[in-house]
Amino acid sequence: MARTSSSKENAQALFHSLRSAYAATPVNLKIIDLYVGFAVFTALIQVLSLIFRNPFSLPHFYYLEDPQVVYMASVGSFPFNSFLSGVLSCVGTAVLAVCLRIQVNKENKEFKDLPPERAFADFVLCNLVLHLVIMNFLG
Repeated sequence: MARTSSSKENAQALFHSLRSAYAATPVNLKIIDLYVGFAVFTALIQVLSLIFRNPFSLPHFYYLEDPQVVYMASVGSFPFNSFLSGVLSCVGTAVLAVCLRIQVNKENKEFKDLPPERAFADFVLCNLVLHLVIMNFLG
């Protein structure tokens, strides 16, 4: 029993230290964190809606030596193009936002000479390229 209570106390101490450290985070980084959370949440909702709407329409990847299955897993077929585009758009946007957060963070020494405006311009340009690729994938 003593081991369980010490694990619980360690978890509470870890949670408290993370919470106090996050309280000192600047507001602009918290806004980026909310954006990343929203993008990941949207991707998760898309995946869950596909699974729970019609679980039997999902492709079965049991036989990976079949070239058609490998093509469908990597590129997709018509009904799944929109699904793949939506999920990859959300995940790609979240990854780009994490990169923006890393570049904008003032405590990061690697990007101290990079102005936040430049980091935001990079973020917008990369998002534009990402979504042009997504639109091209849709057809």
